[in-house]
Amino acid sequence: MGTTSSWTGKRVRLRAVEPEDWTALMRLADDAGRRGGRLDLPRSAESYRAWAKEQAVAKWDDDRFRLAVETTATGELVGTVGSHRTGRRSGWFELDVTIGADHRRKGYATEAVVLLLRFMFAERRYHKCLAAIFAHNEPSLTLFRRLGFTEEGRLREHVFFAGRHHDLVLMGMLATEFDRRHPMSEPSAGHP
Repeated sequence: MGTTSSWTGKRVRLRAVEPEDWTALMRLADDAGRRGGRLDLPRSAESYRAWAKEQAVAKWDDDRFRLAVETTATGELVGTVGSHRTGRRSGWFELDVTIGADHRRKGYATEAVVLLLRFMFAERRYHKCLAAIFAHNEPSLTLFRRLGFTEEGRLREHVFFAGRHHDLVLMGMLATEFDRRHPMSEPSAGHP
């Protein structure tokens, strides 16, 4: 992949959320609401400021965290990626990724997820990653299939929003499956 660090790819760099990211995070939330996701109560600018400040100093308890996704070309914050549920004893974690509407289909989500998976599988020793995706979100389903995730199940009419129930698709990938597609360690010098 030709990275300069474990957190930097060709298109994106993953970094901690900083307090000044609150305006970009507010735009991401607005984008998600316009996409036909769950309708939440309006949030104040102050609540986004407080959340970004809280994230900036948060401890990564149980490997649950949120990282900012910024472009390597401009340093602009274009999304977030994170691990929000873990089962340390069984070795699984659940991830999510959000990329702003103006920045989709540029490879940012793919690279951000690969960087996060490499960290969680190679460094934190997890065995399996899960992603829960709305059944009507075909772009996200396509992304995770292309990354090598397998559909493991469907929770029928599991989530209620926009006046009706929606199916939730559970997708999973094992560390060994990830390693075959995206090697977790570079070959040693002098070895084929």
